Amino acid sequence: MSNSGLVCSHIRVEYPEFTLSLDLTVEEGELVSIIGPSGCGKSTTLQLITGLIPCESGSIMLNGVDITDTPVWERNIGMVFQDYALFPHLDVEQNIAYSLKLKKIIKKERHERVTRLLELVGLEGYGKRKIALLSGGERQRVALARALASEPKLLLLDEPLSALDAKMRKRLRQQIRKIHETTGITTLYVTHDQEEALTISDRIVVMQEGRIEQFDTPEVIYNNPSTLFAAKFMGEGTLLPHSLIPQTLVSIDKGPDTVVFRSGGETRQIFFRPERVIVHDNPALAFPEFLPHLRFNKTRVISCEYQGGQYLLECDWNGYTILAYCRHKPKNERVSLGVRVNDLVEYVDGVVTK
Repeated sequence: MSNSGLVCSHIRVEYPEFTLSLDLTVEEGELVSIIGPSGCGKSTTLQLITGLIPCESGSIMLNGVDITDTPVWERNIGMVFQDYALFPHLDVEQNIAYSLKLKKIIKKERHERVTRLLELVGLEGYGKRKIALLSGGERQRVALARALASEPKLLLLDEPLSALDAKMRKRLRQQIRKIHETTGITTLYVTHDQEEALTISDRIVVMQEGRIEQFDTPEVIYNNPSTLFAAKFMGEGTLLPHSLIPQTLVSIDKGPDTVVFRSGGETRQIFFRPERVIVHDNPALAFPEFLPHLRFNKTRVISCEYQGGQYLLECDWNGYTILAYCRHKPKNERVSLGVRVNDLVEYVDGVVTK
């Protein structure tokens, strides 16, 4: 077991709605996002780590030290809340220096540290400004600077950008990632935004009903989701019965390509992302470089949604809905779709096959 970073082992807490069961290792210096639907246990996980909620069983190790029963104020964990929780009667500098004053850090050192932090979060010259005069993005950066002031061993962020508009969220998540790379502090980042998790994280925890569905890099979770829940939660996709493969498979010959997928009595399904779909107005779709693939001829375009730079098509093929991205708006109501066999993910009873 690693002696650095965060290790949550066999943690279990029972609630009326669900039971939180957690085994999680975050390496030192990692930025890990936790994502999942409302009520799945994301914020509860952070509260357990900070000590705001006691563990009923299991242990929490931080840099090799057992902090399971350590009081909240002795854990040296920084926290940024969703509403920022800034003190309105204090100015920016006083907010950031609050924990340093409690630790009786001398005034000169407090001032030097606050100055460095204001520069780090891009708020130079804001020290004497009142909180009420700050924008939402500026308040978020003050809260982040305050959390970093005590030089924590672990930084926890609980949906810090949820109250901001889309453009501001994108700019600030880039800044948070840059600050993380500068400080190297181990970070847990709770979010409900899939794009945010994919772009900011070293690894992502996908949670459902108090348990971890998948814990891996953004690329693996998006391209090879281990469960159907992770597949559908982390972006758009098409889910079809495995039984459609024989009638849609197009291959160079009728040899091994026709037995790529096993058959059996279990519930088998296939899943693929819309960007993996080849869209053609020409129904031929017979290009050797695309073989073998599944071909869905003469699908009917139900909707065509422009998303800036591409269109998202919702198509109907024999009663099944297929999603596809394409660069140009189809000229015809019916199109042919193709998906490479290598781009399919197969599930048995909701779990990826090995």
